[in-house]
Amino acid sequence: MITLKLGRAIARGAVVSAMSVSLLTSSVFAQSVDLSKWSPEYVRSIAGTEEFDTVGHCNSIVPTDYTGRLTFWYQGIFEGDPEVMRQNYRDFFAAFRATYPNIQLEEQGITYNELLDKFRTALLGNAAPMAIRLQILGGTEFAAKGYLEPLKPEDVGYSTNDFWPGAMKAVTWDGVTYGIPTNNETMALIWNADIFKQAGLDPDSPPATWDDVVAYSKQIHDKLGISGYGLVAKQNAGNTPYRFMPQLWGFGGGVFDEADAAPTYQEVRLNSEASKRALQASYDMYVRDKSVPVSALTNTQADNQAPFISGQLAMVISHPSEYARMLELAAAATGADKEVADKVVENMRYGLIPTGPDGKRAVVFGGSNIHILKSEYVEGGKVDEQAAKALICMWTSPEWSLKLAWAGSNPGNLGGFKTKWMKERLDTIKFLDVTTSMLPYGIPFPALPQAPEIMNIIIPDMMQNALTGAMTVDQAAEDAAQKVKDLMGGL
Repeated sequence: MITLKLGRAIARGAVVSAMSVSLLTSSVFAQSVDLSKWSPEYVRSIAGTEEFDTVGHCNSIVPTDYTGRLTFWYQGIFEGDPEVMRQNYRDFFAAFRATYPNIQLEEQGITYNELLDKFRTALLGNAAPMAIRLQILGGTEFAAKGYLEPLKPEDVGYSTNDFWPGAMKAVTWDGVTYGIPTNNETMALIWNADIFKQAGLDPDSPPATWDDVVAYSKQIHDKLGISGYGLVAKQNAGNTPYRFMPQLWGFGGGVFDEADAAPTYQEVRLNSEASKRALQASYDMYVRDKSVPVSALTNTQADNQAPFISGQLAMVISHPSEYARMLELAAAATGADKEVADKVVENMRYGLIPTGPDGKRAVVFGGSNIHILKSEYVEGGKVDEQAAKALICMWTSPEWSLKLAWAGSNPGNLGGFKTKWMKERLDTIKFLDVTTSMLPYGIPFPALPQAPEIMNIIIPDMMQNALTGAMTVDQAAEDAAQKVKDLMGGL
């Protein structure tokens, strides 16, 4: 991993795109991207320096006069995403239909929290779509179960080296690649500087450590009577591990050794003392201090948006798109509510996710990948592979992997960082520099078939058991560790 010198650039207010995984040299588009020079200034300097003919390239893979049919499911837009992202999705499907007018496309957007379960059910009934875009957790599970066809970037005219290595790891099982990354992401800590000031905290200094988050949240609640930190602990919801795992890793814990340089996934660490300290921090905020929303047990990040824009919540963890969403909410407000909302937007600040007590900082390397199904699991028993490759070629191009990640994520294809749309993005989306600075700390979820159940079920259940008092912190951690061991066959 390349160490990035980002502090000075951020202090100078440089704006850069967010990314979330170790850097990689690339052969087709990114070979001319010198990753040894990576910095906010460098990313800005390469934006807009290269043009890419998406239609021409994809026509060389699948002719644009190809006649076929494609059923396609994808992880859709979140309720809390800004309108610009919805419009970009509409634009993509319109562009695909214009480029391939003879391909009958039947697409369906499904929410993050529903997609995996719906897909599993469809597979059992041999009624799956021909192609699917899944959250990064899903690929290994379905590849290991034999549902996916081998698929690599070279199959649609790109190079594996055009994509982040952590992302490629998430689409590789038993040495075979089963998908192509569409986007990758990191997040940052967001706070309301005005609330900090009212509570007697430095408005320009976010909490440095997770222990500070606990202390700041308590001070804000005690002095102002509002929630300090937007804890998310909903069961079977992807928002939960994306916000708890940075805390777990920061304290030095883990599910396995996934935060180590060369993980083996042979040792369960959920019941380590470090992991228990991380869980204790959430317990202290929710139970002891009551400084987080009481609804945290059923909240996703979207549920934190209303209290944040109304000045009733001081800190959350989210994407750069959160700022765009707050602008939309403020624009829709009226009267006194608008005055409050405008003040919140004015006082929004982004900072690095806090460290653990030993200075360890971590963030989840997230994103999504696109896959082709085997014919026997698809409704009708046949996959139109050419139609699938046409759509995948367009989606994973530098142009569309950038546009479809616009406000909340980053292009999976490194070439996207050199397009004119990247330059526009840098100039119009605030706080991208901060999420970019989390890049060196990105950790992928374990590349295991069992990862979705671990992250979406076992981790939230552990939190719920501790926060509801059903178990002590120690018991909840031990219980979760045993569930992982059982799931993994006795590790």
